[in-house]
Amino acid sequence: MTTIVETHGLTKRYGKLTAVDNMELAVQEGEIYGFLGPNGSGKSTTILMLLGLTEPTSGTARVCGFDPIREPLKVKRQVSYLPENVGFFPELTAWENLRYTASLNNMRRVDSDPHIARLLEQVGLERDANRPVGQFSRGMRQRLGIADVLVKQPKVAFLDDPTLGLDPEGIQELLQIIESMSRDQGITIFLSSHLLHQVQRICSRISIMFRGRMVAEGTMEELSQAEDMGGIRIEVQAEAVTPDLRDALSHIPGVDKVTGEGDTVVLDCTEDTRAQAAQLVISKGHRLLSLRSVDRTLEEIYMRYFHQAEDALKAGS
Repeated sequence: MTTIVETHGLTKRYGKLTAVDNMELAVQEGEIYGFLGPNGSGKSTTILMLLGLTEPTSGTARVCGFDPIREPLKVKRQVSYLPENVGFFPELTAWENLRYTASLNNMRRVDSDPHIARLLEQVGLERDANRPVGQFSRGMRQRLGIADVLVKQPKVAFLDDPTLGLDPEGIQELLQIIESMSRDQGITIFLSSHLLHQVQRICSRISIMFRGRMVAEGTMEELSQAEDMGGIRIEVQAEAVTPDLRDALSHIPGVDKVTGEGDTVVLDCTEDTRAQAAQLVISKGHRLLSLRSVDRTLEEIYMRYFHQAEDALKAGS
């Protein structure tokens, strides 16, 4: 798989404040990469450096094979950016705004007009093409923003909190469009957000930022089963679970913690103990109803790493 966005030791300081600290990043071509963190964690500063809009204090970055600082125009030809607050000319129609973007990218009208028509249809705004954008709802402006991103047919799209302020229906529509950009058009999506469930739903890999540092990175499965998260989580369901059975399960080698209630027992393990757990349940005379490995939610993962980073910061101060 080809790495399309990468950084090594990327750092940005503003006086004594370190906004981004020694970032090592590798985004693969065609994936939807979730860049997760609270406000002020360094997400937007990272995007600005990758776009060549602000210069790093130290370290290097390459986007589509080019250095954003030394070769900003080459990067800009290959990427598009949707900021948190999309700016359009309110007195112009949706069509006119997109045509303006096309002209900035030196597209001939004979090529851009059919392309714009397809884009407006893709984002569900074909019936509103001739309405002034000043009359659009936030959700409509965000969808127009996606169309604007796609005008130049980029290899990489940087999206900064694209669903912020949308209602649930608007969020679902926009997420479906973003998924289709990756699935149907092969565009690499760099999705910056602090909305956990949206990132979990559509991203193939996720990184978590805290005060300028990347504290975790991986797929949901990798993050869920990481040693920092307590390893593998196994859910056991059996008939008539007793305190004796819970105690016996807690003594299986590799089991660190036993939780759950009723007929469900949850084991946090340093290794896969499903075979031993199944054998023990049966040997104790209980009927095994189900046994499976379960992923933690992104909220659990995020809060665990967030608190670990906070504790490490307090310990160092």
